[in-house]
Amino acid sequence: MSSNQGSSPIPQSSGSTSDGLFRKPRDPSTAPRHYRTPRSLPDVCPKEPPGERSAELAKRESDFFTKTWGLDFTETDVMPSFYLPNISREHFSSYLQEMAQREKIHERCKNICLNKDDLSVPTITNNHDKARAELEQVPKVNTHLVSPCRNGYLSHYLDVVEVSIARQISLRSEAFFHAMSSQHELQDRLRETADAVAKLRARTAAIDRVMCRGPLRVLRDALTRNNCIKLHNKLKLMAAVHQTQPTVQLLLSTSEFVGALELIATTKEVLQQELQGIHSFRHLGSQLCEMERLIDKMMVADFSTYTQSDLNRAFEEDSQVLEKDRLQSLVFGLLRQRKLDFLDIYSEEMIRAAKNIVRQCVMKSVLQISEIDADTVKFHEQMRLMTFPQWFDLLLDIFEHFILFLKRIKATLSVIRNMVLEVLDSSQRSRLADVSSATNHSDGRTNEEEEEAESGGPALHSGEAELAYLTHEGLFISDALNEAEQRSNAAAHAQLRAQTHTETCGSDSASATTESSSSREHNSNTTSSLPIGGADVMPSDLELSRVANNVQELLYTASDVSHDRCVKVLMTRAKDGSLERLSSSEFVCLSQAVESFVRDTEELCGRRSMSLRGALQSQANRFVQRFHEERKTKLSLLLDNERWKQAEVPAEFQDLVDSIADGRITLPERKPTGCEDRKPSEFLCVDGQKYAVVGTVLLLIRMFLEYCQCVNDIPSITTDILTRLADLLKHFNSRSCQLVLGAGALQVVGLKTITTRNLALASRCLQLVVHYIPVIRAHFETRLQPRQYSILRHFDHITKDYNDHIAEISAKLVAIMDSMFEKALSKYEVKAPMPSACLRNVCKQMAKMHEAINELLPEEQTQMLFLRINASFKLHLKRQLARLGVGNDGGPQLVMVDVAFYSENVQALRSLEHLDLNMPEIWEQKR
Repeated sequence: MSSNQGSSPIPQSSGSTSDGLFRKPRDPSTAPRHYRTPRSLPDVCPKEPPGERSAELAKRESDFFTKTWGLDFTETDVMPSFYLPNISREHFSSYLQEMAQREKIHERCKNICLNKDDLSVPTITNNHDKARAELEQVPKVNTHLVSPCRNGYLSHYLDVVEVSIARQISLRSEAFFHAMSSQHELQDRLRETADAVAKLRARTAAIDRVMCRGPLRVLRDALTRNNCIKLHNKLKLMAAVHQTQPTVQLLLSTSEFVGALELIATTKEVLQQELQGIHSFRHLGSQLCEMERLIDKMMVADFSTYTQSDLNRAFEEDSQVLEKDRLQSLVFGLLRQRKLDFLDIYSEEMIRAAKNIVRQCVMKSVLQISEIDADTVKFHEQMRLMTFPQWFDLLLDIFEHFILFLKRIKATLSVIRNMVLEVLDSSQRSRLADVSSATNHSDGRTNEEEEEAESGGPALHSGEAELAYLTHEGLFISDALNEAEQRSNAAAHAQLRAQTHTETCGSDSASATTESSSSREHNSNTTSSLPIGGADVMPSDLELSRVANNVQELLYTASDVSHDRCVKVLMTRAKDGSLERLSSSEFVCLSQAVESFVRDTEELCGRRSMSLRGALQSQANRFVQRFHEERKTKLSLLLDNERWKQAEVPAEFQDLVDSIADGRITLPERKPTGCEDRKPSEFLCVDGQKYAVVGTVLLLIRMFLEYCQCVNDIPSITTDILTRLADLLKHFNSRSCQLVLGAGALQVVGLKTITTRNLALASRCLQLVVHYIPVIRAHFETRLQPRQYSILRHFDHITKDYNDHIAEISAKLVAIMDSMFEKALSKYEVKAPMPSACLRNVCKQMAKMHEAINELLPEEQTQMLFLRINASFKLHLKRQLARLGVGNDGGPQLVMVDVAFYSENVQALRSLEHLDLNMPEIWEQKR
């Protein structure tokens, strides 16, 4: 029972099926012929070969296994099987419990047998010794005996052996008969078992015949059919790949670069994954790479041709994008091939087109001018020979063409930029889809198995998807792949390749004779699934973002190029100084045209180009300098010819002043001739005050309005105009001071003397200018940046200078009377007749003074002036009385008569009736 427990269990099977029962192995000595004793396999890779023969055997066995299962077979650690449980003693607990009773019976029987033998130990021992002695007589080897004696000895030996065998049988007779009875019982059981096995085998054979052979044959046939389908599809795929080169050439003949590139990429992918190792296609990969390089060159050349056609076409044509589908196809193809320098081609063509625009505009203008011979005059000289109106019309034409030029470029670049951004967006969405697909990969595999089980066959694999896309009876179709995608939710790789095919010829009908519009329709939908098939060849997100920024920079460059060409036109005209000699109205027109063009380009391109503004600013500075010099020279001439007499005020100047009062700091438009019949007025009315002015001041007002108008028309010269206007006002102040207070008019104009009226008139003119300085300051302040407000301090200095000048004129008027008082009162004597002749003369001079300035100066200024004159009179009279020793002690009444006469005459003057003369101040105060 326990003799075979240590041997390895070997499962036995009948036929090809297993009954699932465990059979205890038989003893090799008693096994039938059809059972082979188990033997252990040799070590295929011993770590320490025992000898040369063992090493050779191990190497031969190792070569056998590595040849069949690969080089890693002998080096791979065998992992424990997950299907075999870990066996412990607890697994045998039920067996031990079952065998415990039998073991007890066995031990009891063994003890009984031992006790029975012990009773006859001496006898058995003696018999054994005697039998041994007899058996030792029998030779172990057949020795050479004498022939007569040989038969006798052999008979004797036979008897000895038989006796010994009988003795041994008698000793073990009970066990022998017990074994024989057990053997009979075992044979009966074996016969029953054999009958049961025979019945089971018959039943199993019937089950195999009825239930198994048919289904297994169906499975084998289905597998064979699937293998045939795969082979057929592979052959069709090979046939489709074989047609790749002619199809690519067909696509290239219609400039379908994207479709050709996608077909090449798809074919290369199929060659690497589905058709790898096929001898007939060994050169196709290199041929496809060469065709791809050829397509790269063709796309670059075609893009250059397209750019030339787009930028150099007539502006009278439609301003829409030229062949938008073709442009999208080219841009997508160039991006896919990583030809990211295609914008440099566009930039170079754009510069050449900009130069050509100027040349064509000049040639067109010259043809309309008979005075210029285009054959003999150089190109730059042609623009200088034009009159300003002709040249200005040319400039406007160039501006108009460049605006159309920029609109065309913007539309084209917008298409390019949108394509790049869509590719970038598709790349990001594709990356998210890949992550989601990888996350749901296991779920997708389960779904595929379920669909495969339901449909009774495998889902469409990548090779079939390729085939569905590439061929359908020789034609390209896109719907076939869509059906394949709906049927296949397998691995992400199959989805990626399938969607690549969709985008390649998404709307192509695969017929080379289809119309261009329908064959290119896929370009508008290309980027929606673009990176899915070309994620490995498309530029990175960083590169795409850089290309998008370069597209925007190219639009800025287009604006700069347009401005630079216009600067060339401007500087060519300004080379001989003709722009500096323009009138203010002409330069304003030029400035407005340039500013309008600059604003339009800024709004169009979003770029503040400074070259044209800088050139205009340079010309504006020269214009301002000439403008200022002309007016300063004119003002100097007016002042040098001014006789400082009150001038009549024409109605147009009064209207000019009124418009300023209404807030319009501009030159009014010229009115019809019928409106100029109004008579001039004697005074200039400003804010309810009358100003007696000279003609120079009226023109000065018009001049500073011209300066303000220039600021309105040319804002870029505000600071320069402000400093020039400040210089003009300073010049008027200083020159009028030289001519009036400095008496320069005596020599320049030939005046006999500078009268008090001249002085009062000059003062009033200065006051009028001071009145308008805050108005001018406010006008300029609204056109300055806050950081430029410091320049307004010029007006504060000018106002101070003017007020000082006015004060000096007032002091001069007082000084004139003061010198007269000093001279007249030095001869004053207190004696009859009264009033004295001296006082009569003083009152007469006072009346003349009042008459001279009363109509020129306002009442307040007249009163203030006469108060100062009265103070001077009292001072000189007081000094004279002090010299005469006349005091206010009730003495002579003659002085009081003269003082009363003086007061009466002064207060009799107009506007001086209520003037407080305070005459008691003529007397010395007693201490």
